[in-house]
Parts: sequence; structure tokens; C-alpha cells
Amino acid sequence: MNWLFKEEPSHYSFDALVKDKKTVWSGVKNPLAQKHLRSVKKGDRIFYYHTGDEKSVVGVAKALADAYTDPQDPPAKRTSWTSGR
Repeated sequence: MNWLFKEEPSHYSFDALVKDKKTVWSGVKNPLAQKHLRSVKKGDRIFYYHTGDEKSVVGVAKALADAYTDPQDPPAKRTSWTSGR
């Protein structure tokens, strides 16, 4: 499956992901986004989109694990996932 992940480059740029090699995505609160993110599976391709001035896909990553419960969400309603280069 292919996914489009949007991120403000001043918050966490694709270059930061390349440098870090992997990251945990958590804290997504939008219910519609959560619905789709629960479907992320290990190996899925992620097109990394910079919002703001760039407004373009700037790189490709992959999901390193299936979506899982956000450890920062005590009611366990949100989903997290790990991606990397």
C-alpha cells in the first residue's frame, strides 16, 4: 500500500528522517487521519510530503512496523507507527 504523510518541514523534515534513519510517528489526533493510519502495515511505502512553502513530495520512506497503539495516549484511542529510510 502507498501512503502520503504530510509534515511541516520546520517541525520534522525529510532530511531529519534521513539523518535519524527511523522515527516513531505519534500524537495524531484527527479522527479521519487515525482511521486511515490504523491500516498502515509493515513494508508499506510512504511518500513524504512537505507542507508550507514547498508543497511537494520530497522523499520516500517505508513503514517498519504495523500501526500500534500510541504509547503517549493513555485512553489508547490513537495509533502510532514507525517509519524509516
